[in-house]
Amino acid sequence: MKNNIYLDNNATTCVAREVIEAMQPYFSEKWGNPSSIHRFGGSVAKDIAKARVAIADFLNCKPNEIFFTASGSEGSNIALKGFCAKRGFEKSRIITSAVEHPAVLNTAQYLASKGVFVREIGVNGNGCVNIDEFCENINENTIISAMWANNETGVIFPIEKIVEKARSFGATMHTDAVQAVGKINIDLQKVPVDMLNFSGHKIHAPKGIGALFIREGTKIEPLIHGGHQENGFRAGTENVPYIIGLAKACELAKDNILYENTEIKKLRDKLQDALLANCKGAVLNGDKEKRLPNTLNISFEYVEGEAILLHLDELGIAASSGSACTTGSLEPSHVMRAMGLPYVLAHSSIRFSLSRYTKESEIDKVIEAMPPIIDKLRAISPFSDGK
Repeated sequence: MKNNIYLDNNATTCVAREVIEAMQPYFSEKWGNPSSIHRFGGSVAKDIAKARVAIADFLNCKPNEIFFTASGSEGSNIALKGFCAKRGFEKSRIITSAVEHPAVLNTAQYLASKGVFVREIGVNGNGCVNIDEFCENINENTIISAMWANNETGVIFPIEKIVEKARSFGATMHTDAVQAVGKINIDLQKVPVDMLNFSGHKIHAPKGIGALFIREGTKIEPLIHGGHQENGFRAGTENVPYIIGLAKACELAKDNILYENTEIKKLRDKLQDALLANCKGAVLNGDKEKRLPNTLNISFEYVEGEAILLHLDELGIAASSGSACTTGSLEPSHVMRAMGLPYVLAHSSIRFSLSRYTKESEIDKVIEAMPPIIDKLRAISPFSDGK
């Protein structure tokens, strides 16, 4: 059944019409292999080069610093594994946060099994990190991996300050910017991280395409060996239609960044204020100000989050509880646990994530639907005592 109101855009987004139109010729007319010497392939290679320029312009970096991947998870894996492989597992150190995406946390734990020193930094009750903790006992063999913005709470990390300290100690800085790209301004000349990865399906491009920024001079080992593609760094014939789509999505995101931070933020705040005012036991999760403009994470005391989602789904409203990557787990989100939320709140967290296609009329319907759902579920909760 098609959901009428989609508020789960941090999980994935619809593919923009303009992106589909830009991709279409590369399925039916320009299907040549960009590595081929003939014109049919050569013209496609030129289009990939233009796409790389467009993405570099979006992030304010050099085109030769952009490498195409299949996902955000691949980008994080390349950054962390490539760094440690270059320096040797026993020498390498990874400093990361306890609220990172599993693509970072699980990769770090894998590398720990190979002898890499791994340290996870905690967060406070608002989901914010202590910058000084990130930069304790680091050196030139250390990679700091900190997400630009959290996928569950939307909390924005102080990446500019972290990278400044990291560089003063000779450490390398990687950021998982999957949730941040396209929602807030990112200028890689002003914030000189060494590596940054993002994913197309979070910014209205298709699933299965992403990019990894690697600043010139950053030394890491490639994970995929074979042909000369991506300057010998990532072998395999390029996914041409999706690369073109990613570039178009970046252009659209650049054009709409002001709208994201004004109009979408207004809709998010309208939803937030109404739920906090009209739903019993509602509590905001994450820093109120240092957040992505599209993200609202809120708990409803004594109510199971999954039950809320089922009731919303019956009304054609799509939201999420925690991250899509942890769906199926009976445990509270690792982000909520790291923030120290009590059990009755950690199990009841709901994430609403908007996009530039979200309408105010849709927000009004959610505002109308939520209070009766919460009242009904609290009334039958074994924990609420009728409160």
